[in-house]
Amino acid sequence: MSLAVQRASSVDWNGLREVLHAEWTKLRTLPGTYWLLAGIVVLTMGIGAAAASAVTCANAACGQDPAKVSLTGVYLGQAVVAVLGVLVIGGEYDTGMIRVTFAAAPRRMSVLAAKAILVSGLTAVAGAVAVLGSVVVGWIIMPGHGFTAAHGYPALSPADGSMARAAFGSVLYLVLIALLGLGIGALVRDSAVAIGTVLALLYLSPIIAMVISDPHWHNRIERYTPMTAGMAIQATRNLASMPIGPWEGLGVLGLWAAGALLAGGTVLHLRDA
Repeated sequence: MSLAVQRASSVDWNGLREVLHAEWTKLRTLPGTYWLLAGIVVLTMGIGAAAASAVTCANAACGQDPAKVSLTGVYLGQAVVAVLGVLVIGGEYDTGMIRVTFAAAPRRMSVLAAKAILVSGLTAVAGAVAVLGSVVVGWIIMPGHGFTAAHGYPALSPADGSMARAAFGSVLYLVLIALLGLGIGALVRDSAVAIGTVLALLYLSPIIAMVISDPHWHNRIERYTPMTAGMAIQATRNLASMPIGPWEGLGVLGLWAAGALLAGGTVLHLRDA
Protein backbone atom coordinates (compact mmCIF):
# COMPACT_ATOMS: atom_id res chain seq x y z
CA MET A 1 0.00 0.00 0.00
CA SER A 2 1.41 3.39 -0.97
CA LEU A 3 2.13 6.09 1.58
CA ALA A 4 -0.54 8.35 0.00
CA VAL A 5 -3.20 5.66 0.33
CA GLN A 6 -2.17 4.92 3.92
CA ARG A 7 -2.52 8.59 4.79
CA ALA A 8 -5.92 8.87 3.09
CA SER A 9 -7.20 5.83 4.99
CA SER A 10 -6.05 6.95 8.45
CA VAL A 11 -7.18 9.62 10.89
CA ASP A 12 -4.86 12.59 11.21
CA TRP A 13 -5.45 13.34 14.88
CA ASN A 14 -3.23 16.43 14.78
CA GLY A 15 -5.19 17.91 11.88
CA LEU A 16 -8.60 16.78 13.11
CA ARG A 17 -9.30 20.17 14.69
CA GLU A 18 -9.03 21.88 11.30
CA VAL A 19 -11.26 19.27 9.67
CA LEU A 20 -13.79 19.66 12.49
CA HIS A 21 -13.81 23.42 11.98
CA ALA A 22 -14.38 23.02 8.25
CA GLU A 23 -17.16 20.47 8.73
CA TRP A 24 -18.81 22.59 11.42
CA THR A 25 -18.74 25.61 9.10
CA LYS A 26 -20.55 23.58 6.44
CA LEU A 27 -23.15 22.23 8.84
CA ARG A 28 -23.98 25.48 10.58
CA THR A 29 -24.39 27.38 7.32
CA LEU A 30 -26.94 24.90 5.94
CA PRO A 31 -30.52 25.91 6.86
CA GLY A 32 -31.60 22.28 6.63
CA THR A 33 -29.46 21.41 9.66
CA TYR A 34 -31.49 23.66 11.96
CA TRP A 35 -34.81 22.51 10.53
CA LEU A 36 -33.87 18.88 11.10
CA LEU A 37 -32.72 19.56 14.68
CA ALA A 38 -35.95 21.44 15.37
CA GLY A 39 -37.89 18.57 13.81
CA ILE A 40 -36.28 16.09 16.20
CA VAL A 41 -37.42 18.14 19.21
CA VAL A 42 -40.92 19.02 17.96
CA LEU A 43 -41.78 15.56 16.63
CA THR A 44 -40.43 13.69 19.66
CA MET A 45 -42.17 15.94 22.18
CA GLY A 46 -45.38 16.21 20.16
CA ILE A 47 -45.84 12.46 19.73
CA GLY A 48 -44.88 11.91 23.37
CA ALA A 49 -47.52 14.42 24.51
CA ALA A 50 -50.15 12.80 22.28
CA ALA A 51 -49.32 9.35 23.68
CA ALA A 52 -49.41 10.60 27.27
CA SER A 53 -52.81 12.16 26.62
CA ALA A 54 -54.23 9.06 24.94
CA VAL A 55 -53.24 6.39 27.49
CA THR A 56 -55.20 5.87 30.71
CA CYS A 57 -54.61 3.66 33.71
CA ALA A 58 -57.82 2.81 35.55
CA ASN A 59 -56.24 0.42 38.06
CA ALA A 60 -52.96 -1.04 39.26
CA ALA A 61 -53.17 -3.84 36.69
CA CYS A 62 -53.28 -1.62 33.59
CA GLY A 63 -49.85 -2.91 32.58
CA GLN A 64 -48.49 0.32 31.10
CA ASP A 65 -44.92 1.54 31.38
CA PRO A 66 -45.14 5.32 31.92
CA ALA A 67 -41.52 5.89 30.89
CA LYS A 68 -42.08 4.19 27.53
CA VAL A 69 -45.35 6.06 27.04
CA SER A 70 -43.79 9.47 27.66
CA LEU A 71 -40.88 8.62 25.35
CA THR A 72 -43.07 7.27 22.53
CA GLY A 73 -42.01 10.19 20.35
CA VAL A 74 -38.53 8.70 20.02
CA TYR A 75 -40.04 6.10 17.67
CA LEU A 76 -40.74 8.81 15.10
CA GLY A 77 -38.11 11.34 16.11
CA GLN A 78 -35.45 8.80 15.18
CA ALA A 79 -36.55 9.04 11.54
CA VAL A 80 -35.47 12.70 11.46
CA VAL A 81 -32.24 11.76 13.22
CA ALA A 82 -31.56 9.10 10.57
CA VAL A 83 -32.14 11.65 7.81
CA LEU A 84 -29.72 14.06 9.50
CA GLY A 85 -27.06 11.35 9.80
CA VAL A 86 -27.38 10.38 6.14
CA LEU A 87 -27.41 13.94 4.80
CA VAL A 88 -24.24 14.92 6.68
CA ILE A 89 -22.33 12.93 4.07
CA GLY A 90 -24.93 11.90 1.49
CA GLY A 91 -25.80 15.51 0.71
CA GLU A 92 -22.22 16.12 -0.40
CA TYR A 93 -22.29 13.10 -2.69
CA ASP A 94 -25.57 14.31 -4.19
CA THR A 95 -24.12 17.72 -5.06
CA GLY A 96 -20.59 16.56 -5.90
CA MET A 97 -19.12 18.69 -3.10
CA ILE A 98 -17.50 15.59 -1.62
CA ARG A 99 -14.69 15.95 -4.19
CA VAL A 100 -13.95 19.44 -2.88
CA THR A 101 -14.04 18.13 0.70
CA PHE A 102 -11.53 15.36 -0.04
CA ALA A 103 -9.33 17.72 -2.05
CA ALA A 104 -9.13 20.03 0.97
CA ALA A 105 -8.81 17.16 3.47
CA PRO A 106 -7.24 14.12 1.75
CA ARG A 107 -7.37 11.99 4.90
CA ARG A 108 -10.83 10.60 4.38
CA MET A 109 -11.03 8.89 7.75
CA SER A 110 -10.44 12.26 9.39
CA VAL A 111 -13.39 13.64 7.44
CA LEU A 112 -15.60 10.73 8.50
CA ALA A 113 -14.44 11.05 12.12
CA ALA A 114 -15.19 14.79 12.11
CA LYS A 115 -18.65 14.20 10.66
CA ALA A 116 -19.31 11.49 13.27
CA ILE A 117 -18.25 13.78 16.14
CA LEU A 118 -20.39 16.66 14.91
CA VAL A 119 -23.51 14.66 14.12
CA SER A 120 -23.20 12.92 17.50
CA GLY A 121 -22.92 16.24 19.33
CA LEU A 122 -25.80 17.89 17.49
CA THR A 123 -28.04 14.86 17.95
CA ALA A 124 -27.14 14.61 21.63
CA VAL A 125 -28.14 18.24 22.23
CA ALA A 126 -31.41 18.00 20.29
CA GLY A 127 -32.13 14.58 21.76
CA ALA A 128 -31.54 15.76 25.32
CA VAL A 129 -33.95 18.68 24.84
CA ALA A 130 -36.55 16.39 23.23
CA VAL A 131 -36.27 13.64 25.83
CA LEU A 132 -36.25 15.97 28.84
CA GLY A 133 -39.22 17.84 27.39
CA SER A 134 -41.07 14.56 26.86
CA VAL A 135 -40.46 13.52 30.47
CA VAL A 136 -41.71 16.89 31.73
CA VAL A 137 -44.82 16.67 29.55
CA GLY A 138 -45.47 13.14 30.81
CA TRP A 139 -44.99 14.28 34.40
CA ILE A 140 -47.63 16.98 33.83
CA ILE A 141 -50.20 14.97 31.86
CA MET A 142 -50.06 11.36 33.01
CA PRO A 143 -51.18 11.72 36.67
CA GLY A 144 -54.50 13.03 35.34
CA HIS A 145 -54.90 9.80 33.36
CA GLY A 146 -54.60 7.44 36.29
CA PHE A 147 -50.82 7.11 36.58
CA THR A 148 -50.78 7.84 40.29
CA ALA A 149 -49.20 6.38 43.41
CA ALA A 150 -52.57 4.75 44.21
CA HIS A 151 -52.17 2.64 41.06
CA GLY A 152 -48.53 1.91 41.76
CA TYR A 153 -47.07 4.65 39.56
CA PRO A 154 -44.91 7.26 41.27
CA ALA A 155 -44.57 10.58 39.45
CA LEU A 156 -42.15 10.58 36.53
CA SER A 157 -38.84 12.05 37.61
CA PRO A 158 -35.36 12.07 36.08
CA ALA A 159 -34.11 11.53 39.63
CA ASP A 160 -35.63 8.04 39.63
CA GLY A 161 -32.97 5.49 38.68
CA SER A 162 -34.95 3.56 36.08
CA MET A 163 -36.43 6.73 34.58
CA ALA A 164 -32.98 8.35 34.41
CA ARG A 165 -31.67 5.28 32.61
CA ALA A 166 -34.59 5.34 30.16
CA ALA A 167 -34.11 9.06 29.45
CA PHE A 168 -30.32 9.02 29.19
CA GLY A 169 -30.45 5.82 27.19
CA SER A 170 -32.96 7.36 24.77
CA VAL A 171 -30.52 10.19 24.04
CA LEU A 172 -27.76 7.64 23.43
CA TYR A 173 -30.17 5.69 21.23
CA LEU A 174 -30.74 8.74 19.03
CA VAL A 175 -26.99 9.38 18.78
CA LEU A 176 -26.42 5.79 17.64
CA ILE A 177 -29.19 6.13 15.05
CA ALA A 178 -27.43 9.23 13.68
CA LEU A 179 -24.16 7.30 13.43
CA LEU A 180 -25.98 4.41 11.76
CA GLY A 181 -27.34 6.86 9.20
CA LEU A 182 -23.89 8.39 8.68
CA GLY A 183 -22.32 4.98 8.12
CA ILE A 184 -24.97 3.86 5.65
CA GLY A 185 -24.78 7.23 3.90
CA ALA A 186 -21.03 6.74 3.40
CA LEU A 187 -21.61 3.17 2.25
CA VAL A 188 -24.45 3.85 -0.23
CA ARG A 189 -23.40 7.34 -1.44
CA ASP A 190 -26.94 8.29 -2.43
CA SER A 191 -29.11 10.15 0.08
CA ALA A 192 -32.50 8.84 -1.05
CA VAL A 193 -31.35 5.22 -1.16
CA ALA A 194 -29.49 5.53 2.15
CA ILE A 195 -32.48 7.11 3.92
CA GLY A 196 -34.76 4.39 2.59
CA THR A 197 -32.28 1.73 3.73
CA VAL A 198 -32.00 3.09 7.26
CA LEU A 199 -35.76 3.54 7.69
CA ALA A 200 -36.45 0.04 6.35
CA LEU A 201 -33.83 -1.37 8.71
CA LEU A 202 -35.50 0.38 11.65
CA TYR A 203 -39.21 0.06 10.95
CA LEU A 204 -39.56 -3.21 9.03
CA SER A 205 -38.17 -5.45 11.77
CA PRO A 206 -41.06 -4.86 14.23
CA ILE A 207 -43.54 -5.55 11.44
CA ILE A 208 -41.74 -8.77 10.54
CA ALA A 209 -41.68 -9.79 14.21
CA MET A 210 -45.45 -9.26 14.44
CA VAL A 211 -46.19 -11.65 11.56
CA ILE A 212 -43.75 -14.39 12.59
CA SER A 213 -45.44 -16.97 14.79
CA ASP A 214 -42.36 -19.05 15.56
CA PRO A 215 -41.30 -17.98 19.10
CA HIS A 216 -37.63 -18.69 18.42
CA TRP A 217 -37.38 -16.42 15.39
CA HIS A 218 -39.67 -13.81 16.95
CA ASN A 219 -37.28 -13.64 19.91
CA ARG A 220 -34.26 -13.45 17.62
CA ILE A 221 -35.68 -10.51 15.69
CA GLU A 222 -36.46 -8.60 18.87
CA ARG A 223 -33.00 -9.29 20.27
CA TYR A 224 -30.82 -8.53 17.29
CA THR A 225 -32.50 -5.93 15.07
CA PRO A 226 -31.49 -2.31 15.72
CA MET A 227 -34.75 -0.66 16.76
CA THR A 228 -36.41 -3.45 18.73
CA ALA A 229 -33.18 -4.19 20.61
CA GLY A 230 -32.21 -0.57 21.14
CA MET A 231 -35.63 0.53 22.36
CA ALA A 232 -35.30 -1.89 25.28
CA ILE A 233 -33.40 0.91 27.00
CA GLN A 234 -36.72 2.70 27.64
CA ALA A 235 -38.33 -0.12 29.64
CA THR A 236 -38.68 0.37 33.39
CA ARG A 237 -41.14 -2.43 34.21
CA ASN A 238 -41.28 -6.21 33.66
CA LEU A 239 -37.64 -6.33 32.64
CA ALA A 240 -37.38 -10.07 33.34
CA SER A 241 -39.91 -10.87 30.61
CA MET A 242 -38.07 -8.88 27.91
CA PRO A 243 -36.14 -10.67 25.13
CA ILE A 244 -33.06 -8.56 25.92
CA GLY A 245 -32.00 -6.28 28.74
CA PRO A 246 -31.96 -2.47 28.40
CA TRP A 247 -28.21 -1.93 28.18
CA GLU A 248 -27.63 -5.13 26.21
CA GLY A 249 -30.20 -3.97 23.68
CA LEU A 250 -28.53 -0.59 23.35
CA GLY A 251 -25.24 -2.45 22.88
CA VAL A 252 -26.75 -4.33 19.93
CA LEU A 253 -27.67 -1.02 18.30
CA GLY A 254 -24.14 0.20 19.01
CA LEU A 255 -22.77 -2.79 17.10
CA TRP A 256 -25.05 -1.99 14.15
CA ALA A 257 -23.82 1.63 14.14
CA ALA A 258 -20.17 0.57 14.46
CA GLY A 259 -20.59 -1.95 11.64
CA ALA A 260 -22.19 0.67 9.38
CA LEU A 261 -19.38 3.15 10.08
CA LEU A 262 -16.74 0.48 9.47
CA ALA A 263 -18.36 -0.54 6.18
CA GLY A 264 -18.84 3.09 5.13
CA GLY A 265 -15.26 3.96 6.05
CA THR A 266 -13.95 0.99 4.09
CA VAL A 267 -15.86 2.05 0.97
CA LEU A 268 -14.70 5.62 1.52
CA HIS A 269 -11.12 4.38 1.52
CA LEU A 270 -11.37 1.96 -1.42
CA ARG A 271 -13.50 3.89 -3.91
CA ASP A 272 -12.98 7.21 -5.64
CA ALA A 273 -15.18 10.13 -4.62
